[in-house]
Amino acid sequence: MIGDTPAEARPSPDASVSTGDKTGADAASAHKPSQPHPTEGHAKHAGFWALALGSIGVVFGDIGTSPLYAFKEALHAAAGDGVTRPEIFGVVSLALWAMILVVTVKYVGFIMRADNKGEGGVLSLMALAQQAIGKRTAIVFTLGIVGAALFYGDAVITPAMSVLSAVEGLRTIPALENSISNQLVLMIAGVMLIGLFAFQSHGTAKVGLLFGPICAVWFTSMAVLGISQFMANPQILAAINPWYSVQFLSEHGMAGFIVLGAVFLTVTGAEALTADMGHFGRWPIQAAWLFFVLPCLALNYLGQGALALTVLDRSLASGRPFEELNWFFEMAPLGLRLPLVLLAGMATVVASQAVITGAFSLTQQAIQLGLLPRLNVKRTSETQEGQIFVPQLNTMLLVGVVVVMVTFQTSSALAHAYGLAVTGTMVVTTLMAAIVMRQMWKWGWSRVLAFIVPFMILDLSFLSANMLRFFSGGWLPVLIGACLFTVMATWVRGSGILFEKSRRDSVLLTDLIEMLKARPPHRVPGTAIFLTSDAEVAPVALMHNLKHNKILHEKNIILTVDTRNIPRVHESERITIEKLDEDFKRVTVHYGFMESPNLPKAMGICRKQGLKFDIMATSFFLGRRSVVASATSGMPLWQDRLFIFLMRNATNPTEFFHIPPGRVVELGTQVSV
Repeated sequence: MIGDTPAEARPSPDASVSTGDKTGADAASAHKPSQPHPTEGHAKHAGFWALALGSIGVVFGDIGTSPLYAFKEALHAAAGDGVTRPEIFGVVSLALWAMILVVTVKYVGFIMRADNKGEGGVLSLMALAQQAIGKRTAIVFTLGIVGAALFYGDAVITPAMSVLSAVEGLRTIPALENSISNQLVLMIAGVMLIGLFAFQSHGTAKVGLLFGPICAVWFTSMAVLGISQFMANPQILAAINPWYSVQFLSEHGMAGFIVLGAVFLTVTGAEALTADMGHFGRWPIQAAWLFFVLPCLALNYLGQGALALTVLDRSLASGRPFEELNWFFEMAPLGLRLPLVLLAGMATVVASQAVITGAFSLTQQAIQLGLLPRLNVKRTSETQEGQIFVPQLNTMLLVGVVVVMVTFQTSSALAHAYGLAVTGTMVVTTLMAAIVMRQMWKWGWSRVLAFIVPFMILDLSFLSANMLRFFSGGWLPVLIGACLFTVMATWVRGSGILFEKSRRDSVLLTDLIEMLKARPPHRVPGTAIFLTSDAEVAPVALMHNLKHNKILHEKNIILTVDTRNIPRVHESERITIEKLDEDFKRVTVHYGFMESPNLPKAMGICRKQGLKFDIMATSFFLGRRSVVASATSGMPLWQDRLFIFLMRNATNPTEFFHIPPGRVVELGTQVSV
């Protein structure tokens, strides 16, 4: 079990990081859902609506491109033996009520209240659930890893799916339909995606300013297209009645279940509501959804349903079979098709950018929480904390997206792969939210069950429906998730074994201090900082310095980095200093899981607390462990080798902690796992 080790959240077993659970003040501050800050005056109202506009682009980019393919795929799934009017009404009703129940009631009404000091997302919720329980548990930890692993599957599929569906709109333009081959669609989509991933290193701050306005125009266009269609066929408004959903599912049996899996495409992207809370705040996101995004999406699905009814009436009148169309683009007049395709292309780039940014943010959290080895996290903005770039992940995502796109060829084929990752993450979110409600909010069991039972039934229904598509594409996110789960579980377990083995083979720091008093070594001027993941034992680098160099600096600092289960730590709580004797001080630097460690900057705070030293006259000593596989202890041999591979490819701690390279001394030892 991956939760058996007490070191499961140590991201850097070979360098210097440990993590800690904080249950006192931190937990108390999160006993209740966060309250909104009062808005006073015109400036604050303007700021609120600016955040709401920004959230339209970043938060709702994914769910906002669902109309390109969701209704088309759901109606196709329902058209096994021809399409009837009740089936069109049923599909539209299912789409509307999926958005109402999953997004509005579940996420906006409940899940968004379970924020971790303003932050959301599956790992933030995992940290909050652990905080609520008061300790790490294998169940919550495993749920967090599963949810994170499945998110990466979504991050690979979303860009390919969204961009392909937009480019395929070119085929709805009569002048182009015969010249747009599948290979050309793939080439155009590939160029767009390669350009998007290549741009990531430059940061998204400037482009981000356009996200909100572009998506505002996109959603408005969808609403106008929908209104133009159901004005000509207003009967479709009856689909708002949930009875059509119930009737459709009851009459179609297994076929209805298959359609339900396709209908789930309407709510992909709902997880972004919680994942991006830290950037925009709960209230702007909720306002944008309730008063703009949801009405626009509902109008568009009603419009697509109205167009399908019109086409069905014409088919019945002429005696010809019902023709399945690309309903979204067919709603637009011919003269507006090309501008609509271009707008859809921009909207899908925004949706792809949002999920890429989410993957960068999730990776940073996973590194800080000890689920992944150190990766190079670069900041692309001096002012915006969320503007980060992870080069290794960017390359892996690009390769994954291109491979997926070439393998599946069309958006319709990819639609079969899309739902499983998202539904799996939703199940994880529901379970962890229930833990928070019970343990932190102190809800009674009756109230918790009133929440979890209906939503678990809903989530498991969608999960089961998408499982039916496993062999036609659903295996893809499961495969990606399984690979990421294996990597995370191996890193966590290997880190724990390495930590315990190092502790067994080490000398307690207090014992070493007593030995040094009895037999003082040669002293040299200056300050030495020894980074360690375990502040209770003597660091490996210190022991090697004494053994081989036979010296001890005048000032010695045992430095540990502690990652808490909260997003950010206030600067006033950044540093904890403990004096052990005249020669040794123990310093702990505290970070939240949304922060990137910067040790020189943190050590500057020490001077304000009376611990003075010159950073450029200080040596940082790092213990570098050379790990070898052992077939007789620890993990299976293949897992040992995977762990060693991850360690060797982890970012150098000097770069990760932003330590001046010229001030670093690395002393190594060999350890078997």
